Amino acid sequence: MTRVAIVGGGAAGFFAAIACAEAGGDVTILEKTGHFLSKVKISGGGRCNVTHACFDARALSKHFPRGERPLIGPFQTFQPRDTIEWFKRRGVLMYTQDDGCLFPVSDSSQTIIDCFIDAAQAAGVKLRTNAGVETITRDAAGFTLTLQSGETLQADRVMLATGGCRTAAMGALAVSLGHTLEPPVPSLFTFHVDAPWVHELAGIVIEPVTAFAAGLTETGILLFTHWGVSGPVILRLSAWGARKLAELDYKFPLTIDWLPNADVAAELETRKAANPAKLVVNTPIAPLQARLWEALVLATGIKRETRWAELSKAQTRALASQLSRTELPVTGKTMNKDEFVTCGGVRLSEVNFKTMESKLVPGLYFGGELLDIDGITGGFNFQSCWTTGWLAGNAMASA
Repeated sequence: MTRVAIVGGGAAGFFAAIACAEAGGDVTILEKTGHFLSKVKISGGGRCNVTHACFDARALSKHFPRGERPLIGPFQTFQPRDTIEWFKRRGVLMYTQDDGCLFPVSDSSQTIIDCFIDAAQAAGVKLRTNAGVETITRDAAGFTLTLQSGETLQADRVMLATGGCRTAAMGALAVSLGHTLEPPVPSLFTFHVDAPWVHELAGIVIEPVTAFAAGLTETGILLFTHWGVSGPVILRLSAWGARKLAELDYKFPLTIDWLPNADVAAELETRKAANPAKLVVNTPIAPLQARLWEALVLATGIKRETRWAELSKAQTRALASQLSRTELPVTGKTMNKDEFVTCGGVRLSEVNFKTMESKLVPGLYFGGELLDIDGITGGFNFQSCWTTGWLAGNAMASA
């Protein structure tokens, strides 16, 4: 029986372990912390966004700023429809939100964790926590893994599924075996904006807006926070612009079109004609909320007591410009310290994406966010974990 050691007890590691054990492998998961599946636990606010209702491999791959082309083949083999069926066979049903995100019907990530633990134990996977791997060496007999405790283990196949390389040190095992690490930088983060009026709008959600930054454009939901702006439109900008924004040290202008589907100039003229006696600050253009509209009017320099009849042509042009091209100076970023995603990791050209086996070290496999793969928010990162884990697990059992 093939002895398989999987380093990392997260999403990709568990999916690979179950696939491998069910196919006949002798599998051990080695998790350095005291808990398995910690990122699954906190994902989606504790609900776990398992995958996304996108069932075409090429369309699915386009949601990955890093890894788009290499993932097309794997997604043709194991995609969201397969994920849904995998969980269904194990008694976990999903529901789909309007935005395409799939969650367990329990709305609890613990359901997913319990499913993995039960399936792994039923397949005979050995589960070890507090078992950090210090070194891995390979010779003709296979792999020797030395744990931080000093204990050594022998394996015929090894999979590295240690998660995103938040720092280069987190990819040290892969590098020690001859692999190249693309420099890690943050992805999926929110933007700091120092403008006080922005902070005063914390909690307001506006949809849709079009946002521009570092040569990139995204349209979607924006959320005001106590430190700046967030929401899917900002997270997508941060993902696609991860390296560019890092080069800018997270200091750059963000431009927002608050009414991308409106003829703003015509809307303003209509209001001037229909509401000459009303205060400008009190007559927002839908879908802008009253507080946001008021803030934008005042930020334009229009006084609170100004009525539409009193609005000059210059002020009207200035307001139209503000509504279409508000510029916000971004001064930094904020990442969820637990639910983070990184851009960077093991170089994709060094991995065979049919099996997830290393092209440099026979018998070494990879999966999940340790690779230089990252998707936008919406369940895509988990799907890449399920797909690469499934491929690696089956390949290790049959190799």
